[in-house]
Amino acid sequence: MALKKTQLWKSIFRVKHERKDPRTRALGVLGNVFLHLHPGKINRDAVRYSYTWGMGGISFYLFLILTLTGALLMFYYHPTKIQAYRDILYLEHDVPFGRLLRNSHRWAGHLMVITVWLHMFRVVLTGAYKKPREFNWCVGVILLVFTLLLSFTGYLLPDDQLGFWAVTVGTNMARATPLLGHEGPFGPQLGMTQANDVRFALLGGTIVDASALLRAYIWHCVAIPLIVSVFLGVHFWRTRKDGGISGPAPAVLESEIKPE
Repeated sequence: MALKKTQLWKSIFRVKHERKDPRTRALGVLGNVFLHLHPGKINRDAVRYSYTWGMGGISFYLFLILTLTGALLMFYYHPTKIQAYRDILYLEHDVPFGRLLRNSHRWAGHLMVITVWLHMFRVVLTGAYKKPREFNWCVGVILLVFTLLLSFTGYLLPDDQLGFWAVTVGTNMARATPLLGHEGPFGPQLGMTQANDVRFALLGGTIVDASALLRAYIWHCVAIPLIVSVFLGVHFWRTRKDGGISGPAPAVLESEIKPE
């Protein structure tokens, strides 16, 4: 099939090695993610901290911190208009180490947005988005978008004035979405109104109220973390299948130069 021979196919799916030659059979074993979590050979310059900045690993570590602290915060939070802000006050002033727990979650979220941006910036600077890693670059862009969505949906959960107006402005922008917003291009022609466009879907109504808080809670605590976990698995798998982290040309030490 001609499609399987294209670079696009090879960048997305695993390419099998022929079993006839012993060398290619060995490559099939060494290239297996489960048998060899790390590549059989790796460029030592590619793992230098001054080259990678460690932003990918730090971003994943912050995601684990957010998952743990978020799960603990769910024990003290009710996604209702009456109780949400009271729960934040109770957590801040009455729960032992509650302020530390909330601030750890909050600052880890801010830092994750920064580290993901820096990780993408490093990839651009070093050309790590090029062949054969173009598919993994697209996966990284998707993860960046969902990281921003995680930060945005978490903004509404304290149900304070800052979160209220942030979500109000953000969802008002959705009204101008092409095709899906009732104020966007071709939206009215497709029958979009205030009661059925993308803003209505995000808020569960026409105003920021209890339905919006509940939907933000479900997106922030269940849906988006599950989606991010799936794409993280794909991201790590492709990094491994592409030969590890991309790096500069391998350096040769003077002691490794063999005389002719």
